[in-house]
Amino acid sequence: MTAFSLMVQGTTSDAGKSTLVTALCRLLARRGITVAPFKPQNMALNSAVTQDGNEIGRAQAVQAYAAGIAPHVDMNPILLKPNTDTGAQVIIQGKAIGNMNAVGYHEYKSVAKAAALESYYRLAGQYEAMMIEGAGSPAEINLRARDIANMGFAESVDCPVIIIADIDKGGVFAHLVGTLDLLSQNEQDRVIGFVINRFRGDISLLQSGLDWLEARTGKPVLGVLPYLMGFHLESEDAVTKSPLKTDTKALLQVVIPILPRTSNHTDWDALRLHPNVQVTLVGANDAIPPADLIILPGSKSVQSDLAFLRDQGWEAHLNKHLRYGGKVMGICGGFQMLGDTLSDPLGLENQHANTQCAGFGLIPMDTVLEKDKQLKQRHGTLAFTEQSTKVTGYEIHSGVSRFSTTVTPFSALENGEQEGYMSADQHIIGTYLHGVFDHPDALAALLHWAGVTHAEHFDYDQLRDKEINRLADSTEQHINIDALIKQCRDFQQRPRKAL
Repeated sequence: MTAFSLMVQGTTSDAGKSTLVTALCRLLARRGITVAPFKPQNMALNSAVTQDGNEIGRAQAVQAYAAGIAPHVDMNPILLKPNTDTGAQVIIQGKAIGNMNAVGYHEYKSVAKAAALESYYRLAGQYEAMMIEGAGSPAEINLRARDIANMGFAESVDCPVIIIADIDKGGVFAHLVGTLDLLSQNEQDRVIGFVINRFRGDISLLQSGLDWLEARTGKPVLGVLPYLMGFHLESEDAVTKSPLKTDTKALLQVVIPILPRTSNHTDWDALRLHPNVQVTLVGANDAIPPADLIILPGSKSVQSDLAFLRDQGWEAHLNKHLRYGGKVMGICGGFQMLGDTLSDPLGLENQHANTQCAGFGLIPMDTVLEKDKQLKQRHGTLAFTEQSTKVTGYEIHSGVSRFSTTVTPFSALENGEQEGYMSADQHIIGTYLHGVFDHPDALAALLHWAGVTHAEHFDYDQLRDKEINRLADSTEQHINIDALIKQCRDFQQRPRKAL
């Protein structure tokens, strides 16, 4: 069914590939063109769960939202979740198949590519346009063999390519020219133009550089996108410690440790953006500031991240914080850390099986990592509020946790299941629900629990939609979208021998 497709590749990671694909999905949807996002291979610890219980990268879920469609596993058929510096959990079409080191995965790529192509063509049969996102840079010489993330995939599906570069990092002309020069002639012929991202200042001062770039490469600059001040879009992977807002009327101080393998850090985006909340992210060797609420986040390697927290002095700090009346919340891996024991009998997160360690001992609970990962979207109500306060979220975890005594649950889910933990003094919450702050009613109730009796109303979904529209409007202003669509269609209809 697909009338045209386009792949956005970048000169570097974080060049703007995800944001440009998001904008294009929204702009095509506005034109009445059915469009789906696609990323063949994604390496990220931020993931999402689809309605049918599959795991994909967070960026593709956001792009699907921008396109006005439900996220589907075929939008990101290969997801790599690093659990060490040299290894990752490999997820193929939504299901974890095991851990591989870098060398082992490189050998596995031909199998992974077949799955990626299968997913692509299945989606392409349902939508008029496919917006494809590359990964990293196409000019990584050591990764060119068996490439399935950039030009290797573009050549397999025969689609045109845009290369985007971030001028805010500096060296934008070197990035673009160098990237193009390191591609083969066939790959260079596939590039239909450049986009320069995050430009600040007077565009007239850039024009001589743009003219030189076009003359040097023979490729057009399709657009120069401005730096959007205060722009927020859920991050694909990296945790940024810079504030998400500049003005704050903070009534609540929240402190969150950044773990070596922090996962799903989008969990606290709604808190960081709330006008009454000040969130401080604490990295390695940072001083731990006073707080009303400490949140232990999710982790891809819970035992090693727990050891990191102990080494950084968090165990003593948590106990002191609670003695002085502070609140603590653990989400997923952070929830597991608050329990009595953590066991990994199959070596799912550790190099050696049968490992067990003590948790912080603040929740009467033992956790065992089991082979089958729990992947579910959840709906229910908060169990500790007098009203039936709605809560939504999703679960992604291998740990199975069992309480050693009767406890008060955090939430009551749609199937009658009781989930999570609330301490008798209501100072400690533990939950497996990611995204628990995203629903405005749950956010308000949790802020009230943490001590904010009159918080301003804040709707994270409304803000996300507003920001996607702001991004799309800016992109439309600086790129001729209709001309770009024509370029893509013309490329699709050209004689194959042209390459």
